[in-house]
Amino acid sequence: MALSTGVSSPSLLRRINAAEVLRHAWSVDAVTASDLIALTGLTRSTVLGVCDDLIERGWMVSLADARSTGEYRKGRPARRYALARSAGHVVGVDAGQHHLTAVVADLRGRVVARVARRIDPGGTADDRRRIVSRLVDDVLAEAGLDDADVLAVTLGVPAPTDAEGRSPVEVGADFWVLMNPDYTGLFADRGWAVVVENDANLAAVAEAAAAAAGSGAGAGDAAPASFVTLLAGERFGAGFVLDGALVRGSRGAAGEMRLLDLVEGVGSADGLGAVLRDAARAARELGTVPASSPLRDIPLDELDAPAVLAAADAGDATALRLVERAAERFGRVCAMLSGMLDVDRIVVAGAVAPSIGLLLERTTPWLSRFTHRAAPEVVASTLGDAVVTTGAVERALAHVRGHALELTLRGAADASRAS
Repeated sequence: MALSTGVSSPSLLRRINAAEVLRHAWSVDAVTASDLIALTGLTRSTVLGVCDDLIERGWMVSLADARSTGEYRKGRPARRYALARSAGHVVGVDAGQHHLTAVVADLRGRVVARVARRIDPGGTADDRRRIVSRLVDDVLAEAGLDDADVLAVTLGVPAPTDAEGRSPVEVGADFWVLMNPDYTGLFADRGWAVVVENDANLAAVAEAAAAAAGSGAGAGDAAPASFVTLLAGERFGAGFVLDGALVRGSRGAAGEMRLLDLVEGVGSADGLGAVLRDAARAARELGTVPASSPLRDIPLDELDAPAVLAAADAGDATALRLVERAAERFGRVCAMLSGMLDVDRIVVAGAVAPSIGLLLERTTPWLSRFTHRAAPEVVASTLGDAVVTTGAVERALAHVRGHALELTLRGAADASRAS
């Protein structure tokens, strides 16, 4: 059915047609005029006119026709178009408690620059704003871009956020506000669209996109309609996707895991990274790590979860005991989530994910024991420590796609001023 049916305003009609053509261009490397005619139901002259307008506005480029590329040999050469992927960029930031990472990506989500650094978790809110702002400056410099090249930024924070990107004030504490010190206001001053979102929610967005592309956790299987993504480093944070939709809650706190304080055998929201690290260091200080264990020789301040997991993979008895205890505790966490949400899959994400295979193997029997129905699949994310920035880029691009015709690209703005 042609998109123009029932629309009376010529300007509104052009806008609707342009949005539909751009939507198709966004999802493929190249598209022909014939493809667009078939996909939209528009006439050839309308499609060509819309494409010319989008080229003028900077959103699309014209490619060599199919005959010149050797893909088409008879009849009229097919006009080919593509999204102008470098016409604008988005920024994604993982603004964690201890580590910061910022990436710049083009309009197809290809990362063109990345900068990461540690941050003092005990610093002030003003410190955090200043350091995050400088980090974004640095990643733009790495990409050879400036503020005018950016259309949107998304920041992932270890705190719940509402629809405006604000975090609630905790009773008797200020952790959430410290982790989200008005990033919306900080970056809106640069003229960008700003999205501030809970980091676990962004991890869930990344996993959903990777599963849809056949490259995420459980790749090769159909993407589950309901799953949980767990950031499992210092503290557990959860992103819930139920029946295909991200669940945020009325105040953005649906994935907060402080209820684990009340779960028998768990007792806190401490993540797998923290639990393994603290247990290994406590064993060392108590003198219960034998001289034969590789955990005995690692400097205490370097004895962390990856070291424990590597030793367990190598068969070290001490490390295996620590992993088994963590697996039982994690089985209880997964059973609680499964019982409440009836999900098909739990994805463990974050920096700990690449080394967690053995622990997940040990978790499966415990989970089966604690659940009263078929246990969900528990898998490690394949996105590693990029999971939050990947979700941030996806979220920023979703905003750009939804508002593309309201935005002015730098090249188009320069051309307009020159004329």
